[in-house]
Amino acid sequence: MEVKHQTDNGQAALWNGRSGRAWVDAQEVLDQMLKPFEDLLVEAVRAGPGHRVLDVGCGTGSTTLAVARRLGAKGHCMGVDVSEPMLAVARARAKREETTVSFLRADVQRHAFEPASFDTIISRFGVMFFDNPVQAFANLRRAARDGAELRCIVWRSTADNPFMTTAERAAAPLLPNMPARQPDAPGPFSLADRHRVASILEESGWAEIDVQPLDVDCTLPENELVGYLTRIGPVGLSLQEADERTRKKVIDTVRTAFEPYVHGAEVRYTAACWMVSARAPLMGLPR
Repeated sequence: MEVKHQTDNGQAALWNGRSGRAWVDAQEVLDQMLKPFEDLLVEAVRAGPGHRVLDVGCGTGSTTLAVARRLGAKGHCMGVDVSEPMLAVARARAKREETTVSFLRADVQRHAFEPASFDTIISRFGVMFFDNPVQAFANLRRAARDGAELRCIVWRSTADNPFMTTAERAAAPLLPNMPARQPDAPGPFSLADRHRVASILEESGWAEIDVQPLDVDCTLPENELVGYLTRIGPVGLSLQEADERTRKKVIDTVRTAFEPYVHGAEVRYTAACWMVSARAPLMGLPR
């Protein structure tokens, strides 16, 4: 099933353009690298008759499909994202699996979800890109049934995740026009402050809020490293516009910077995240 909804979040252009295409190109590598997080979210979903799950920022659909397998025919999982290129891959994967998942192209901040329609809301690195996170989580609260669980995984700080910023630190002298990260702006590290996360959830109507550190060992094949660093993040975006000479110099420099993470045929790093959980209170919808 395909559902479309117009989006007006500033992130939509990015994820329907270069960033979305980059994730599509690297889909298999990224899904394998991030699978430990997917497994944690799937384990948290209770399977039961009529159980409905919403996967926020579902991307190419790996977690959505994994949850659907857990729920079986008696439940339903919907994935929502702003990126049409990524959702096209998700829909194709669902068709191959002949599963009944649905995918919705929408801005979670503004989409009119059916009220009180989901028992569980999950996200694997998909909730850090809202320009108004309180509005987004309040909208998700309205879409949640009383007592529904929210469970999201988000990145901690850049300081806690040196692997994630190795490429841009190494490439900065060679790519002077590379955009700098802005604290609290939509992006991977916008929810790095646990107190800000708790405040956002409280203000948007969630209860029983818990934000716990989560450190996960991640790997990717060494022969996929150059493809990864030339597609994903600020460096990947900047390289799409670089001339061939600059591109080669940046790749050589950045690849050398990743050497501490390379162990034979494997790249290893620790992902420093928050496991965020909350519950919709049993007192009706927030005002």
